[in-house]
Formats: sequence, C-alpha cells, structure tokens
Amino acid sequence: MAKTRLVLASLLALASCVPAWAQDADASRPNILLIVADDLGYADLGVFGSDIRTPNIDELARQGLRFSQFHTAPMCAPTRSMLLSGNNNHVAGMGRQTPSPPLKTHPPGYEGHLSDRVAPLPEVLSDAGYHTYMAGKWHLGVEPENSPRAAGFERSFGVVEGAASHYDGRGFETGPSTYREDGELTEWPEGAYSTELYTDKLISFIDANRQDGQPFFAFAAFTSPHWPLQVPENERDRYAGAYDEGYDALRELNFANLKEAGIIPANSSLPPRNENITPWDDLTKEQQRRESRKMELYAAMVENLDDNVGRLLAYLKENDLFENTLIVFMSDNGAANADFYNRGPYVDYIRERYDNSYETMGGPDSFVSYDDEWAQAGAAPFRLFKTFATEGGIVAPMIMAGPGVAHRDEIRHSHVSVMDIAPTLIDLAGGQYPEDSTVESMRGSSLTPLLSGEVESIHAEDEVFVLFHRNQAYVRQGKWKLTTIGTPFSEDRFQLFDLSTDPAETTDLSESNPDKRASLIEIWRTERRELGIILPQDL
Repeated sequence: MAKTRLVLASLLALASCVPAWAQDADASRPNILLIVADDLGYADLGVFGSDIRTPNIDELARQGLRFSQFHTAPMCAPTRSMLLSGNNNHVAGMGRQTPSPPLKTHPPGYEGHLSDRVAPLPEVLSDAGYHTYMAGKWHLGVEPENSPRAAGFERSFGVVEGAASHYDGRGFETGPSTYREDGELTEWPEGAYSTELYTDKLISFIDANRQDGQPFFAFAAFTSPHWPLQVPENERDRYAGAYDEGYDALRELNFANLKEAGIIPANSSLPPRNENITPWDDLTKEQQRRESRKMELYAAMVENLDDNVGRLLAYLKENDLFENTLIVFMSDNGAANADFYNRGPYVDYIRERYDNSYETMGGPDSFVSYDDEWAQAGAAPFRLFKTFATEGGIVAPMIMAGPGVAHRDEIRHSHVSVMDIAPTLIDLAGGQYPEDSTVESMRGSSLTPLLSGEVESIHAEDEVFVLFHRNQAYVRQGKWKLTTIGTPFSEDRFQLFDLSTDPAETTDLSESNPDKRASLIEIWRTERRELGIILPQDL
C-alpha cells in the first residue's frame, strides 16, 4: 500500500510539472489555419460567381460555410488589428494606417501597432498550448518590440510594411522593404516569389513540430493579390484576352454571377456606375489594351494564390491534419483602388525603380495596379471600394470549414464582423482571454453557435458597430447605417441607409427618417468618445 501511495504521489508530482494546456487539453481541439488574401475583391472567387479559376478555395467552401455579409475595416492595417485582437481598430492601436497629417504624439488609439489594451490572438492561443506560426504581411508595427514575435508568434517570416514587391526588397515608399524572421531582420531570398515563399515557410514551420502532439495556429498572411500585380512568367498569360470587353462589362457580369451563386438576393439592383471612371467604350484601343492587361494579371495572381492555398490543404491532407484543422479564408477589405505608379506620394521613388511599359507589365520590374476601374467590378454589387466606409470598402468574402462547422456548402447572410474571428478561434481552442483590468474586453462575439447551426445570427438587432478611419466613418445598428463619403469629416456628411432594402447605399433616407439619423448620430458621439477617436478638428 505504501508503494502504491508513493507511485501516486510521484505521478501527481509529475503532473504538476506538466503545462496547464497539456493537463486540460482535449485531443479534439482543432488546429487552426487562418488564410488572409490581401485586397481580394468581393466578387473575385469562383464560388462567389467569378470567372477567375479558384478550384481549391471553391472546394473548401463546399466543405463549409460562405459568408456574404462579412465586414472588415476599409483598409489593411486596421482590419489586421481587429482580426488579431477581437476589438475596434482604435482600441487595438490602429486608428490610422498612416497618420496624415502626422500626429505630434501617439495618443491611445494611434500607436501604429497593437496596443497594450488588447491581448493579441497568437499570445492567447500560445498560452492555451498552441504552436503559433505566421508568414506574410504584418503591417502592425515596424520595430522589434512590435513584431509578430512580440505579439506571440513562435515562428514568423514576412514583410513588416503594408506592401512590397513580390520578387525582391525594393519596396514602394522611400526605401527598401523590411523583412523579419523570428523577430530578426533578414533578407528576401533571391529569385523567390512571395506567395510561394510564404507557403513554403508556413509548411516548414508546421512540419518542424508536427509530431509533438500540440495543436497549431498558422496565419497565412498572403500579400497577393495586392499591387504590384506581379505574376510568375509562365502564368502571366493564363487570362489573355479574357477581359477585352472591359471593366463595365465585367461589373455587370460579376453582379449577375453573384445572384446566380446565391451570394446576393435575386432582386438586387446594380448601383449606378462611378461617374468618375471613363466608360470603357470611350477609351482608345491602346488604353483598352493596357487596361485589359491589368485585369489579366490580377486574375492570374488570384489563381496563383489559389494554387498555393491548394498546397497548404494538400500538406494537411498528406499528413493527416486536415480533418482536425479549422480553416478560415478571408480578404482584408474591399477591392483595391490605388495606383501609386501614376499618383500619390511615392511616384518618384517607384518610377525610378520600376518600368510599366506594356512588355514588362506583370514582371518583377513593373509596378502595376488595377485601380478604380476594375475595383468597381470587383466590388459589385456595392458602392465604391477599398478606403471607403461604404459596403464596397468593408464587405469581403469569407469561408470557414472544419471542426465546429456543422454545415457544408451553405451560405450565411447574417452580419458578421472581423472582430468576431479572434473570440471564435479562442473559443474553439479552449483558450481564455484575460479578464482583468490590464486589457479591454473583446468587442467581437464568438461565431461558434452560428457555425454549429444553433442560431441564425450572432449579433442582436440593436447591437452597435462604429468605425472611423482616414475621415471615413460609419455607424451601424441592425439594418440602419450612417456613412460618410468624402473629406473633410463632418457630421453633416452622414447619410442614412436601410441596408435591408438598399445594400448599395444609393438612397439617403436622412430627410424621411430624421429621428433615426439623430439617434445614430448620438450613438456616434458617445462611441467616438469611448473609443478615443480623434477628429481633424481636434488636432
């Protein structure tokens, strides 16, 4: 009996030395693969009705759920801060992607990196016993103390700025791009292509610890199909001639295909075209030739992205990891509308280093963007695109499949926020977000009841969503939305829309519903003070 007690005591002593995650871990806890496409338009996946070939992502959607009302921020960095914190971009420290005019100080909400008011998702999952890996775009701070490693990623490799060449470190702002691996500065491998390199890195990270029994959280933060539109040489002509009918025709086709795919209601109306965009038929033949080439390259980049998503999925299947991996695929904002080669603050730097002649378009030495003209097609059926707080700037495609997702090949049309991703992943991982005064509570909600089919919607009709970024603001409560267009910011610019009947935000209901507009403006004033939003007139 004494010997038995000694054995039991020894076992208990050993157990006390085992990490809490190992003692409490359920073998069914899923691995997590979070895939973020950069600037992918709402209408640019095959399973959302696009003519772009995305068979791997389409198959993933058939094994899970598509979300037609997934809302992000209107630009990359604030979305990523919300994604990795479960909170508003101001709480998370990314009130501005790039302060302009520059702030003399960095007040709360404008740190330019993840703030100390949030517990980063990788840190929470690491505490729960997960390996944490990241490859690709960071865009949440350039200093070592604000790197992926500092946020809780065990292994990481990627670019710290918001964009870069897909082939080298030339950059696009005022100097070379910066890359870090596991917190340390590193160089871009000669001859590598971004999407393929990031895929290789992530697979190598997962594989190194594959046999140890710990679950993993892998963040594939791809920089594709973000400009510059650069494609491996043997893939550049995959869509040759496919867009010769132009961007106006593609916008109408995307709209029709979204209806057919069940992503938008059959009775939806296409909003008026952007009058600032020259009609396709008014372009010269040479202009049409260059414009159609832009979209050919963009489509080829999306297909290349799908190829690499397929490589990740194949790795999981070949190593018996797929069935126990929750996979989230999403874009970080609406279709992109920038063209830094022809306008903006970096024209001189870019033109000194890149050549956009027709023959070089799509190669390592070009810096091509598809801009407003094609962005309006990728944002169908909404108004405007990236940088704007309209639905065209903040509604993006999302797919979820794997453990916890009870239904297959179905579409969910209820409102979902990017802030909901972190609490969902923490929930499914059995993690615990800190519940003390050191950090603010997450504003997002776990999607697990929606994924399991217990409920049709996560967010109540009276729940409020507020966002402000670069003079673009919106307030949403149920079907009602206040949105500002244009600058400078002023409450007088707020327009009122009923998204249940007008998701394209074409009819301002301010005059016919003055009480609703007034109540939402009061909500805006309260929320903006609570979030620490600084307006231009405050400076």
